[in-house]
Amino acid sequence: MEQYAIKGGNPLVGEVEIGGAKNAALPILAASLMTDETVYLENIPDVRDTNVLLDAMEGMGVLAKRDERHKAVLNAANINTTDVKDEKLKRIRASYYLVGALLGKYKEASVVLPGGCDIGSRAIDQHIKGFRALGADVRIEFGAIKAKAERLQGSHIYMDVVSVGATINVMMAATLAEGKTIIENAAKEPHVVDLANFLNSMGANIRGAGTDVIRIKGVPRLHGTEYAVIPDQIEAGTFMFAAAITKGDVTVKNVITKHLESITSKLLEIGCEVEEADDCVRVVASKPLRHTQVKTLPYPGFPTDMQPQITVALAMSQGTSIVTESIFENRFKYVDELIRMGANIKVEGNIAVINGMTHYTGASISAPDLRAGAALVLAALAAEGYSTVDDIRYIERGYEDFPQKLQGLGAQIEVIETERDFQKFKLKTG
Repeated sequence: MEQYAIKGGNPLVGEVEIGGAKNAALPILAASLMTDETVYLENIPDVRDTNVLLDAMEGMGVLAKRDERHKAVLNAANINTTDVKDEKLKRIRASYYLVGALLGKYKEASVVLPGGCDIGSRAIDQHIKGFRALGADVRIEFGAIKAKAERLQGSHIYMDVVSVGATINVMMAATLAEGKTIIENAAKEPHVVDLANFLNSMGANIRGAGTDVIRIKGVPRLHGTEYAVIPDQIEAGTFMFAAAITKGDVTVKNVITKHLESITSKLLEIGCEVEEADDCVRVVASKPLRHTQVKTLPYPGFPTDMQPQITVALAMSQGTSIVTESIFENRFKYVDELIRMGANIKVEGNIAVINGMTHYTGASISAPDLRAGAALVLAALAAEGYSTVDDIRYIERGYEDFPQKLQGLGAQIEVIETERDFQKFKLKTG
């Protein structure tokens, strides 16, 4: 089984290029099947989740071609089924976006229930509520979500909780519904806005994305388009915190700085220097880090996907910090791994109390999920000595060329498979 071998202690220094946003690319790929015309997409990240979704779409009859690594040409004129049973889809959360897309276009869909990272309950009740409000009959049967409607009719929908997935799914279905739909208490994340912009480029009529009220006027059909996915704010934030954690100096390129404001704010609070330009941000950590408090919130609040990364940094900060997780209840599972590396953290419910220490020490650790896995790699890069990180398949779900990009910043990290490989790595880096 593949794992990362890491020798810590080197400050990360240099420039890194950020890829397309996984969380935007996935719903955009799904929405591309809502037209019979050809769709040209750019800045698609080459990560496991996008590749699984593309494979599943090809299995439905979608013509999907990758001209280049980050470009895709798709045509869904000859879809042969709305019953999607691809077992690989169970591994990714975004499989449910096929429901909104298929329901909008064909007025029926059956898709295997999704998986992804086990970081807490991610119920689909708000998706079901939205589909039913548009006139669909929705059931959960035999491990799949099934939705069917004679016709979709616009509706006024209030989301009981802010849900990115439900906002996206209902927005897709409502795009091809009759009449007007209003989604209140809508999610405001950048990838919600990116999907709305993509759908509008195909002829949809969506207004208000990025606010808590989205207004959609249904259209009879969508047409082909050319579109580029936004940069990944979480990948960018991860490399920004990599600079803080390793006491480095990293310039993160190809970003939208507006999307990073909550991350930048916390880096400044804990004592980093941050310089912003048009499409890049530089983070320098030349002083000891300070303690702070942080609570994860829906956008524009501090992202839950950045919670493990800031926790890793705060465990090396002076004083006592408090991190409150308000989105997912199981998101502190990685803390036991940090404690193995010397961290002083106590978790009570959804709150972590962190007493800062001077440094991590190397250990054999396992990635429990995507973002925590990346954060543990950063801890290992800051640690004294050698570490191995298991279950790197989680990290590969959402980070393209993660070890290679870290190597470009001076990190000593390699993918290995055996104990012998690890010993060779030690000899080479010792």
